[in-house]
Amino acid sequence: AGKVALITGGDSGIGRAVAVLFAREGADVAIAYLSEDRDANTTKQAVEAEGRRCLALRGDVSKRAFCRKAVEQTVKAFGRIDALVNNAAFQVHSADFADLTEQHFDTTLKTNLYGYFHMAQEAVPHMKPGSAIINTGSVTGIEGSKDLIDYSMTKGGIHAFTRALSGNLIGRGIRVNAVAPGPVWTPLNPSDKEAEDVSRFGAKTPMKRPAQPEEIAPAYVFLASP
Repeated sequence: AGKVALITGGDSGIGRAVAVLFAREGADVAIAYLSEDRDANTTKQAVEAEGRRCLALRGDVSKRAFCRKAVEQTVKAFGRIDALVNNAAFQVHSADFADLTEQHFDTTLKTNLYGYFHMAQEAVPHMKPGSAIINTGSVTGIEGSKDLIDYSMTKGGIHAFTRALSGNLIGRGIRVNAVAPGPVWTPLNPSDKEAEDVSRFGAKTPMKRPAQPEEIAPAYVFLASP
C-alpha cells in the first residue's frame, strides 16, 4: 500500500492485468501507452475502480524523450516510483526471413530494447532502496521463434539486460527481475495472424491453451513485493 508503479504497455494485455492487480494491492499506477486511447481509458477506469489513482501517459517508448517525460510526470503526480514494469513491445510475424525489412527490424529493437533501457535509466535516479524493476521477457528469448526472429532477439537481449542490470543496481538496493511468459492471449498475438493460426495459438503448451494475462500478473506483484 502507498506504493507507485509505472507500467509501459499498460493499456491492454499483461500490462493492464498488472496495473489492476497492483492497484488491488494498494498502489497508484501510471501507464504508458502508444496510441490506444480507448484501451488506456479502460485500464484507468479499472484501476480507479480499485480505489487507486491512475495516470495515463500517451507516447512512444522507443523515443528517449518520452521515457524521460513519463518518469517526470509520474514523479510529479505521485511523488515517487517504487516499481517500473517494462512491458511495451512491438511484434510482427514474418515467416520468410527475406520479408523482415530494416524498418520492421528497427522498430522492434527500438521499442523492445531501447525502450526498456531508456525507461530504466530515467527511472533509477528516482528509485529508493527496496524498489524493483520488472521486465517482460518471453520464452521466445530462450528458445527462439522461427516466425519472430527479431522479436526473439530482443527478448533474449532483455533477459541478458535483466541479469546485467540486477548486478549493477543491487548495491543501491534496487532489484531487477524478468517474467518470461509463453503464449499469452493479448491483443499483440492475434493482430497479425490468420484465423486458423489464432485457433491453434498456444495448443502446443502443456496446458494446450494460451495463458490469460490475469494468470501472469501475480508474478509481477510478487517480484515487486519487499
